[in-house]
Amino acid sequence: MNTTSIKLMGMAAVVAFTMSCKDAQNEVEATAAEAEAQATVESITYKVDTAASNIAWVGSKPTADHTGNISLTSGMVTVNGESLESGEFTIDMKSIEVTDIEGEGAMKLKNHLSGTVEGTETDFFNVNKYPTAKFVVTGIEGNMLSGNLTLKDVTKNVTFAVTVAYDGDKMMLDSEEFTINRTDWGIKYGSQTFSDKVLDSAISDDIKLTVNLVATK
Repeated sequence: MNTTSIKLMGMAAVVAFTMSCKDAQNEVEATAAEAEAQATVESITYKVDTAASNIAWVGSKPTADHTGNISLTSGMVTVNGESLESGEFTIDMKSIEVTDIEGEGAMKLKNHLSGTVEGTETDFFNVNKYPTAKFVVTGIEGNMLSGNLTLKDVTKNVTFAVTVAYDGDKMMLDSEEFTINRTDWGIKYGSQTFSDKVLDSAISDDIKLTVNLVATK
């Protein structure tokens, strides 16, 4: 195989990788922050049960996927009848856990994502400087929930599908799995888009998220 053929194959692989990122399932568009939704006087406040709520995540590279969870520190939603009106929740970035591997490997990945090892602080989430993230509802239309997501010091508006259900004094809000592009929040470590990383060692720009909230009156 000649050099030209090798180069063409390499370019094709990069294009395929880039297209697969853009066509990720339920990928949301990150747009400018919007005004937060306001509750009416008739609304009822539900407090998020942080022990029963979480955000599941999936990160990937060409050779493997990694999965995990992140806990919440607090949150509330307001409901008028059975219609969600407003709300917000705070995410405990120090709670990042890895679930697809165990032991030393899981701890090593957790520490890298958290930025708690010297020299890796700014690679991903730098939790000592940014211990929390936040989501604030800006609107809901049908089953599509919009809100400002703040990661590190960047706030972007995102929209994703949710299902809301009630059981007595309890409200459950579960999102469909959706995909954000981490580079929209300035997290560019290992990205093939912003470096000369070769395909085999690049880390996908996409992070898949699933939000599961339980709140009570």
